[in-house]
Amino acid sequence: MVVLGGSLAGMLAAAALAGHAGEVVVVERDVLPQEARPRKGLPQARHAHLLMSGGARAMESLLPGVTAGWLAAGGRRVPLPTALVSLSAQGWIPRTSELQYVIACSRDLLDLVVRERVRALPGVRFLEGTEVLGLTGDARQVTGVRLREPASGEERSLAAAFVVDATGRASRAPRWLTGLGLPPVREVTVDSGLVYATRIFRAPPGSEDFPVVSVAPEPGTSRPGRAAAMHPIEGGRWLVTLSGTRGGEPTAVNEEFEPFARTLRHPIIADLVATSEPLTDVRLTRSTVNQRRHFERLGAWPGGFVVTGDALAAFNPVYGHGMSVAAMAAVALRGLLPDGGLTDPRLARRAQQAIARTAEAAWSMAVGEDVHYPGAIGERPPAAARLLRGYVQRMMRTATVDPVVTRALIDVMSLSRPLPAVFAPAVALRVLRGPTTAPPAGPPITAAELALAGLAPTEPDPCDPAPR
Repeated sequence: MVVLGGSLAGMLAAAALAGHAGEVVVVERDVLPQEARPRKGLPQARHAHLLMSGGARAMESLLPGVTAGWLAAGGRRVPLPTALVSLSAQGWIPRTSELQYVIACSRDLLDLVVRERVRALPGVRFLEGTEVLGLTGDARQVTGVRLREPASGEERSLAAAFVVDATGRASRAPRWLTGLGLPPVREVTVDSGLVYATRIFRAPPGSEDFPVVSVAPEPGTSRPGRAAAMHPIEGGRWLVTLSGTRGGEPTAVNEEFEPFARTLRHPIIADLVATSEPLTDVRLTRSTVNQRRHFERLGAWPGGFVVTGDALAAFNPVYGHGMSVAAMAAVALRGLLPDGGLTDPRLARRAQQAIARTAEAAWSMAVGEDVHYPGAIGERPPAAARLLRGYVQRMMRTATVDPVVTRALIDVMSLSRPLPAVFAPAVALRVLRGPTTAPPAGPPITAAELALAGLAPTEPDPCDPAPR
């Protein structure tokens, strides 16, 4: 078996396949680093990456012990919403006892820990510094891949009973398939014009338990959507990512980082940045388009080939769902392998359909929101999607004061429960009724947390049960 792409989706696919064949070969164009540092093929790693609990559980099922590996390497398990200071689209989310969690660390560290565990699996080997040129076979059956080694320019074929494409947004799978005689794949994109700007700061001493902080855009306005997130990463650092949609983008100018953060709906992240020492310059990315290729809708599909990860569905990273969806896709693939093994000609088609289903909820949530920003490019959502967005907005408003709705919202947003959970009768009745009290006026951050960051409280502590 061959996995194309050595990023997170490819590693998880290799973990799913390991044990179902004599050998799994991971083909990667880059030479993968042996430590947590950037690589050419993953420029987005410099920006905020929070692994949702739904995705973390899926990865743990594929690679037992991986969570402990992240924590031992300096990552942090952040309970939600206990250690979350979040201004959602409809108001501040209350900090209650743990409902779900996220893993907070740099993307480079997260990938490294996964990669080390995949390397240790029996029968898995890496083929690095190697370019994929295409598939071998025909419209009925993929039989392997064509490769080129950049150092020598030598081209050769590698036979495989099963090939997984996890080469990301730039995947050439649609072209490869038409080259085998299959029809074109329908591709859908929704582009809000979002730009990411990230800078890393030194965290204050003793801030190991400081909450994740985020500010979402204000919904339903004609202004560009501006947002920010700050979370801890290994090495006693804070990673801060600002974002803005078309017409309201951040810049790469260091001096403009804090002023941009002050244009958000609340200045809390700007205040935290102002008291922190910057460790890097600002880094930008514009690779934020929602892109989905509907391979599962082709009338015919070749045996021995599936597409996963960003090559199938790439999301605006501001929603934090891409890594979790890749993990769930790998779990779905693994679940189908025992049903007939690699010799079953129906396996690849069933797997492609199952993988596509894992992307549905995240895709609906991302494009349902992004298409409404000024200047957004993409298909207008159908009536059902517009109704869903209205319901979710009301749900988010109700979640600011209703713990039952808060739980349902956190469960779904962390991909720990399927999207239909938001329509459970006990939840729907509360959402339709709406909030019965006014939402909190200020951020749920304690005076002690503000003092740790070198800030003085400007209003009564909303987290103090007995304000004085």
